[in-house]
Amino acid sequence: MDYRVPKVELDNRMRRFRERMDEKNPDWDFVVIFGRINQYYLTGTMQDGMLCIHRDRDPMLWVRKSYERALDESEFSWISRMDSFRDAAKEYRTMPESVYVETELLPIALYERFAKHFPVRRLLAVDTDIAMVRAVKSPYELSFIEESGRIHERMLESYVPEILVEGMSEMELATSLYKTMVDEGHHGIARFGKFNTEILVGQLGFGINSLYPTSFDGPGGSLGQYPSVPLLGDRNRRLKRGDLVFVDVGCGVSGYHTDKTMTYMFGASLPEQVIEEHQRCVEIQHHTASLLLPGNTPSEIYRTIMDSLDQEFQKNFMGFGERQVKFLGHGVGLLIDEIPVIAQGFDEPLEENMVFALEPKKGIRDVGMVGIENTFIVTPRGGRCITGRNPGLIPVY
Repeated sequence: MDYRVPKVELDNRMRRFRERMDEKNPDWDFVVIFGRINQYYLTGTMQDGMLCIHRDRDPMLWVRKSYERALDESEFSWISRMDSFRDAAKEYRTMPESVYVETELLPIALYERFAKHFPVRRLLAVDTDIAMVRAVKSPYELSFIEESGRIHERMLESYVPEILVEGMSEMELATSLYKTMVDEGHHGIARFGKFNTEILVGQLGFGINSLYPTSFDGPGGSLGQYPSVPLLGDRNRRLKRGDLVFVDVGCGVSGYHTDKTMTYMFGASLPEQVIEEHQRCVEIQHHTASLLLPGNTPSEIYRTIMDSLDQEFQKNFMGFGERQVKFLGHGVGLLIDEIPVIAQGFDEPLEENMVFALEPKKGIRDVGMVGIENTFIVTPRGGRCITGRNPGLIPVY
């Protein structure tokens, strides 16, 4: 299969990005894209270089390494070699006062090297604009996301219950799941955009390990291996009868992700109150998904759902103790943590073919994290789930 992004797809993305800039930043003149995910989105390749988008001339992808690979795998029309920023600067004799860059991504040292040859007076942020363009997926992109969703469904709803055995460690579960996901077509990485976020498979844990505090901006928890590598799972925590098993992992195909969480009851049922709390989370997911309609805003959806929950239920909802997060779901695509977010402050209306992971979860003292997460596509009939329909707390006896 040819995984090169078709030229018509790239042209459409660039056109939509320019239209967004014209609408939101009518005085824009020059954008420089350093981030490789955004470079891939607009050019079909991710190399060491920069993408320069000038208002009045053709965009140019300047590549330091590997120029040969960029030519081989990209249908982008304008690719040029550079050994340093000095080479590219020769093409831009004058610079506007303001240049738009990815302020969330650009390191100061890299900017200083760039500024030696591109005299910039003021930097402005382009992060939100390109992220909102990426938020609406094309049929081409949705084909990969839906394939990822099918893998996700098989792995978490069928495969995991088959491999859970008493005495296995969290690490053993993580590595077995990871290998099989890759064998099934997962591209092998769970990509996040948030600064200093490292995730290989996801967060998983047995019992109260799923409540263990982390720096990750999500409701779940995970102990991991060591303070230096709080990932994959605890090598020493062994699965035992009566455990709640929490598995929150990313999957992806050709760069495009889905996000999903499943829970399991191993060896014995959990208390009825725990099951009821979990079922309430599932109901919240269904309600939230029904509101994923073009024209609705994420902030309105968030307020509607949160206002429907009584104060008692909100204790430990979307995180345990004081570690509650202020969202119900997030955009998904080339990154797992994309915008828009189902949260306050996201007031632009939803559009058809945006993709969201909805993850209502609740921490239960002495038990673990219950709840669910699935990935949905925005449609005129509400969110369409693409990662399965199992309500979770799957019994494994």
